[in-house]
Amino acid sequence: MLKGIRAELNGAILEALSTMGHGDFLVVADANFPSDAIARQTRIGKLLTMDNIPAPRAIDAILSVFPLDTPVQPSVGRMEVMGKPDEIPGVQAEVQAIVNRVEGRPSPMYGVERMAFYEVAKKAYCVIATGELRFYGCFLLTKGVIPAEDVVR
Repeated sequence: MLKGIRAELNGAILEALSTMGHGDFLVVADANFPSDAIARQTRIGKLLTMDNIPAPRAIDAILSVFPLDTPVQPSVGRMEVMGKPDEIPGVQAEVQAIVNRVEGRPSPMYGVERMAFYEVAKKAYCVIATGELRFYGCFLLTKGVIPAEDVVR
């Protein structure tokens, strides 16, 4: 355990979040996502896990240390519901509320068609599998920057 670091963030996840650069993105996946198979094709090539943790709680923990790239563009993607791209399931609404709170303003997520999501995910820096049991609990988070004046020294 570390001071100021949420318990959900294990060493492997902290290392990945720290080594990612501006514009790199990660996948937060639900329990039904082919996480291991996709993770083998990502930059780090192995699966990271936040076992038994729902996606919203995992994303809340990640965003406690991870800057989003929101000033320029939407930086949180969501897997679209098949045949209903504008539908926002409960798990996605929960994540949207977390993103808005963390950013201090509305920061709409962008949708990615389900099959396209799998292809985009292969280009991610890493995949973090959660224990999210609800369908469509899969997200993309793009890393932003931390201004020099905000770096703790």
